[in-house]
Amino acid sequence: MFGLGQDIGIDLGTATVIAYVKGKGIVLREPSVVAVDNETNNVLAVGKEARRMLGRTPGNIVATRPLRDGVISNYTVTEKMLKYFISKICGRFLFSPRIMICIPSQVTEVEKKAVIDAASQAGARKVYLIEEPIAAAIGAGLDISKPCGNMVVDIGGGTTDIAVISLGGSVASTSLKVAGDKFDEAIVKYIKRKYNVIIGERTAEEMKINIGCVFPKIQDSEMEIRGRDLTTGLPKTIKIHSSEMLEALIEPALLIVDAVHSVLEKTPPELAADISDRGIYMTGGGCLVDGLDKLLQEKTGINVMIAQDAESCVALGTGKALDNLDSLDAKSRK
Repeated sequence: MFGLGQDIGIDLGTATVIAYVKGKGIVLREPSVVAVDNETNNVLAVGKEARRMLGRTPGNIVATRPLRDGVISNYTVTEKMLKYFISKICGRFLFSPRIMICIPSQVTEVEKKAVIDAASQAGARKVYLIEEPIAAAIGAGLDISKPCGNMVVDIGGGTTDIAVISLGGSVASTSLKVAGDKFDEAIVKYIKRKYNVIIGERTAEEMKINIGCVFPKIQDSEMEIRGRDLTTGLPKTIKIHSSEMLEALIEPALLIVDAVHSVLEKTPPELAADISDRGIYMTGGGCLVDGLDKLLQEKTGINVMIAQDAESCVALGTGKALDNLDSLDAKSRK
């Protein structure tokens, strides 16, 4: 089966790659992890398979995440990962696909070029870029073409993108490198400091998902975790409560709240009035940390909504934006 040149939208996330094919919807959702054999430079596994290897590999195999803080940190590995995903989506194709990729709102020209080059080398006929908050707003079902203000807070794995969008473009925006990964790091540090036990990234992520919170819970939940005791060097099991998670996660959460505050300060008064009417929309997997919406609502006094299918918003928005690739040509051809 030969595929004709398809149009693909890719949410190239620090933690997850989600791909959308025009006419089919979301066709791929894989962790952005690649396992490489250091001696031969061969890619051994990509995505879910490689994620299982994180922190569990022998010396010659390295399982890495080629994107850090929303941008490419390892160019060759990113290119191999994209190549793998594109061939997985398209199979054998007669024409290379046109690809639209999301990028954080405050990336440099060099970082943009790295994304375009990696996708071109991986087999794209043409590469378009779209800013994450704009893609997130489209994916959340907001009509961004009208002259009224919409505020989107997109919290991914590596970056949080905050933007006030009107007439299809961002009026005030910021991007900060505090998101899902920083929450995980905060948990690792907290457990080390309080219990003198060291845990891995994956355990931290499970804790964040299961008992993590940034706003006091009515009912305290608990979870058993295993790590390595730093004094004895032996494995140790400890019980952690969600009230402790609150202590661990509140600092990065407040950094996000402060950033939202600073974007609101830069917003023209007319648009600020629209936002206080319409509320703030949160998207991205990172916004699902328990109580983040409540915390933001309490600190800003503005209604906060979590978008439906928050994790896929950016990919869905990129997919919808594929419909007007031709009109975007003039804008995004770099």
